[in-house]
Amino acid sequence: MLSEDTFRNLMAGVCGPVTIVTTTDGQVPFGVTVSSFASLSLAPPMISVALDHRSGLLPAILSTERFGVNVLGSDHDRIAITFAQRGADRFAGVPWQFDNDLPRLTDAPGWLACHLHQAIDAGDHILLLGEVKAAETRTAAPLVYGYRTFGTHSAYANRP
Repeated sequence: MLSEDTFRNLMAGVCGPVTIVTTTDGQVPFGVTVSSFASLSLAPPMISVALDHRSGLLPAILSTERFGVNVLGSDHDRIAITFAQRGADRFAGVPWQFDNDLPRLTDAPGWLACHLHQAIDAGDHILLLGEVKAAETRTAAPLVYGYRTFGTHSAYANRP
């Protein structure tokens, strides 16, 4: 039988994009760092994110059926760490605004406003399938997470 540590160590070597997933109850912004983000479909445009069952963000997303995805750039490792900490005032000192009635990190190079299409129970996580209703992007070296550390796509970071 595969041990949890063996699987965790194997998956640590699989680099993933780093995002901040957000929502709001109408006034209070909520957000958390998520590296389990992927493109799912072009027609309609859909993405997936996975949140731990214990995530404080999850009940708010399930209630509002809306969430935002801020795709971080290589210089956003401090923001990713802040949004990964429990109990922190995550939005303090981070430039953000409402966009499509969702909290958007102003400096993030990628932004998606999503409607919750489906929530799927997946072990100790919930897989959220989101239909993308609005998106913006600007070219920037991406922030990735691998071997339990933040970095970037090295060849892209070195391009002029």
